[in-house]
Amino acid sequence: MVPQNNQYLQKIHEHPLFAGLDEQECLNLLDACVLKQYEKNETVLYSKTPREGLLLLLKGMAEVFVNGSGHRQREVLEVLQTGDVIGFSSLADFLGEKTEHPEHYTVEVAAVEESVCLHIPYSVIEARWHDEQVRDYVLTQATVRLRDIYASLAEQVRLANQWGESEPFIRRIQDVMNEPVIIVDEDEDVQDVALTMVKQSTSSVVVLNDADQLIGIITEKDLVARVVAKGRGTGIVAKEIMTPHPFIISRQAYYYEAMASFLMNGIKHLPVMDGSKVVGMVTLADLLRKKDRGTMQLLQTIEESTEENSKDVKLAIYDVLGHLIQDRIPTTHLLDIITKLYDRLVRHTVELTLGKLKENGFGDPPVSYSFYMMGSGGRREQFMLTDQDHFLVFADPSEAEREQVEHYFQAFGEELVNQLELAGYKRCDGLMMSSEAIWRGSLSQWQERLRSWALRATNDNVLLSQNFLSYRFLYGEDALHDQFVKMVRDQLQKSKIFLYRMAELEKETPVPVLDHPIRALFRMQRRSIDLKKHAIFPLHHCLQLLSAKHDIVYGTPLERLDALENKHVISAETADELRFAYEVILSIRVEQAWAHYKRGSEKTSEVEFTHLKSKDKEELMIALKAIRHLQNQVIAGV
Repeated sequence: MVPQNNQYLQKIHEHPLFAGLDEQECLNLLDACVLKQYEKNETVLYSKTPREGLLLLLKGMAEVFVNGSGHRQREVLEVLQTGDVIGFSSLADFLGEKTEHPEHYTVEVAAVEESVCLHIPYSVIEARWHDEQVRDYVLTQATVRLRDIYASLAEQVRLANQWGESEPFIRRIQDVMNEPVIIVDEDEDVQDVALTMVKQSTSSVVVLNDADQLIGIITEKDLVARVVAKGRGTGIVAKEIMTPHPFIISRQAYYYEAMASFLMNGIKHLPVMDGSKVVGMVTLADLLRKKDRGTMQLLQTIEESTEENSKDVKLAIYDVLGHLIQDRIPTTHLLDIITKLYDRLVRHTVELTLGKLKENGFGDPPVSYSFYMMGSGGRREQFMLTDQDHFLVFADPSEAEREQVEHYFQAFGEELVNQLELAGYKRCDGLMMSSEAIWRGSLSQWQERLRSWALRATNDNVLLSQNFLSYRFLYGEDALHDQFVKMVRDQLQKSKIFLYRMAELEKETPVPVLDHPIRALFRMQRRSIDLKKHAIFPLHHCLQLLSAKHDIVYGTPLERLDALENKHVISAETADELRFAYEVILSIRVEQAWAHYKRGSEKTSEVEFTHLKSKDKEELMIALKAIRHLQNQVIAGV
């Protein structure tokens, strides 16, 4: 029975199943119905639940799914939202076509969020069946569902046949490590250590103390740098030349975690631990060779590249990228690894530029400088080489130095753009490169530039600032970088109206509210989404706005998210929802872009829903909801 003062009465009365009834008739039918509330993730219908009617979803969202077996996750058939009806698959029971095996219902229903359902027994449906509008509604809804689900399944079968599906396989460190590990005592003579390394044909040994605890590592590089190069002889013991407190990794860790540690920490050896015990050693060469990464000397290839062969580095990095995507590495880990490789390439390109300027008679940089990436490179999201997006800051010169300094950095910017182009970075169509006067300048010039953007907060200037605020320091003088960040913070503190204009512009591109993706394919509604325009950019811009409001003006999206959570600007729950949204959006973008690249088709950020699996579609809806909530919060609060 539904209470007469219930808040959902009006919504029920307006639904096609009850429309046209007078108030008393509606209440009489509702006496046989039951309102039920469901918590998030609570099961609404189990596969073996007897079907005794229909459910009208009055609040929230529910998903209809089939539970897989073994390693397979459940496959979502459709997501139902407020106003939708659950249970059309059991209409045959009501129409007299009883199943011979009532226990063989295959689908289940669960609440995606807090939900309220009206359970409508078949007796009520029967009482309304004489109404032609009710019959038309039920028939239309049932046929639309049938068509949409068939179409979705057909599309998934087609894609599976076209591309195949491989079981995700991620090898653990214990599968690739070298064992047993070569151990030396902390007081062992270095000459004996060297002999042990030669005898065992190993490039490293671990150093243990008397309690068998790992206290250090000695590599060939340590021997050369700390013994041979310094002309030291006998009488030196292991603990004097070892690298103490080495980076370590668990035997249960995945290979991509070791890859990330190698690239981020600039090391080539990792002792493998089982609890507190050293059980093996893994090297970067092992990882690349045993996982067939194609280019075993990738880092060396980057460091030794010249303008004649720098384009080969791109192909080597793409080879690593392809294997990481194939192995289903979590996208944030994948981007950490690939970004580190690109950073090495860009830094090496800066060094090539400096060498080229010296050859051409420009000499060394006349003042300190800092080089920054923007766009996807600045956000650490670049997985394939895109357009160049960078700027240059240099220290304020004296009046006597000004012309020389500006002449040097003009040449620097132009040569750097040329070198990056040779390495595979296309020139930016919008000319957001340090070869352009607007994207290079002294600290004072940048201060005036930001002040000008704030005073003349046109749409163009707001768009420039949004790209600028994704900046990331990559090469140059740390002290100048610190001064630059402080200057940016000071300018934004003085420019509240500019933040308001950024929020106003954000209103013009709201994050879309999607109907269920399967059904949306076959109605006059959205069939695709531009991930950059409607998801990635709104997320970044909102994080920029919220961060700037709280004096956070530097960092990648995830770093800004951490900072906002630490400052209690957003809750831990909201931060987790946004991290999930970020991973989902980038994961879809990476896989779609890589598929376009492999097929040789035109690159686009537009994603067709028919090209997504059910799980991806539902996660995308949840991600968009989280980003939309952030957008609404930021717009309202600025």
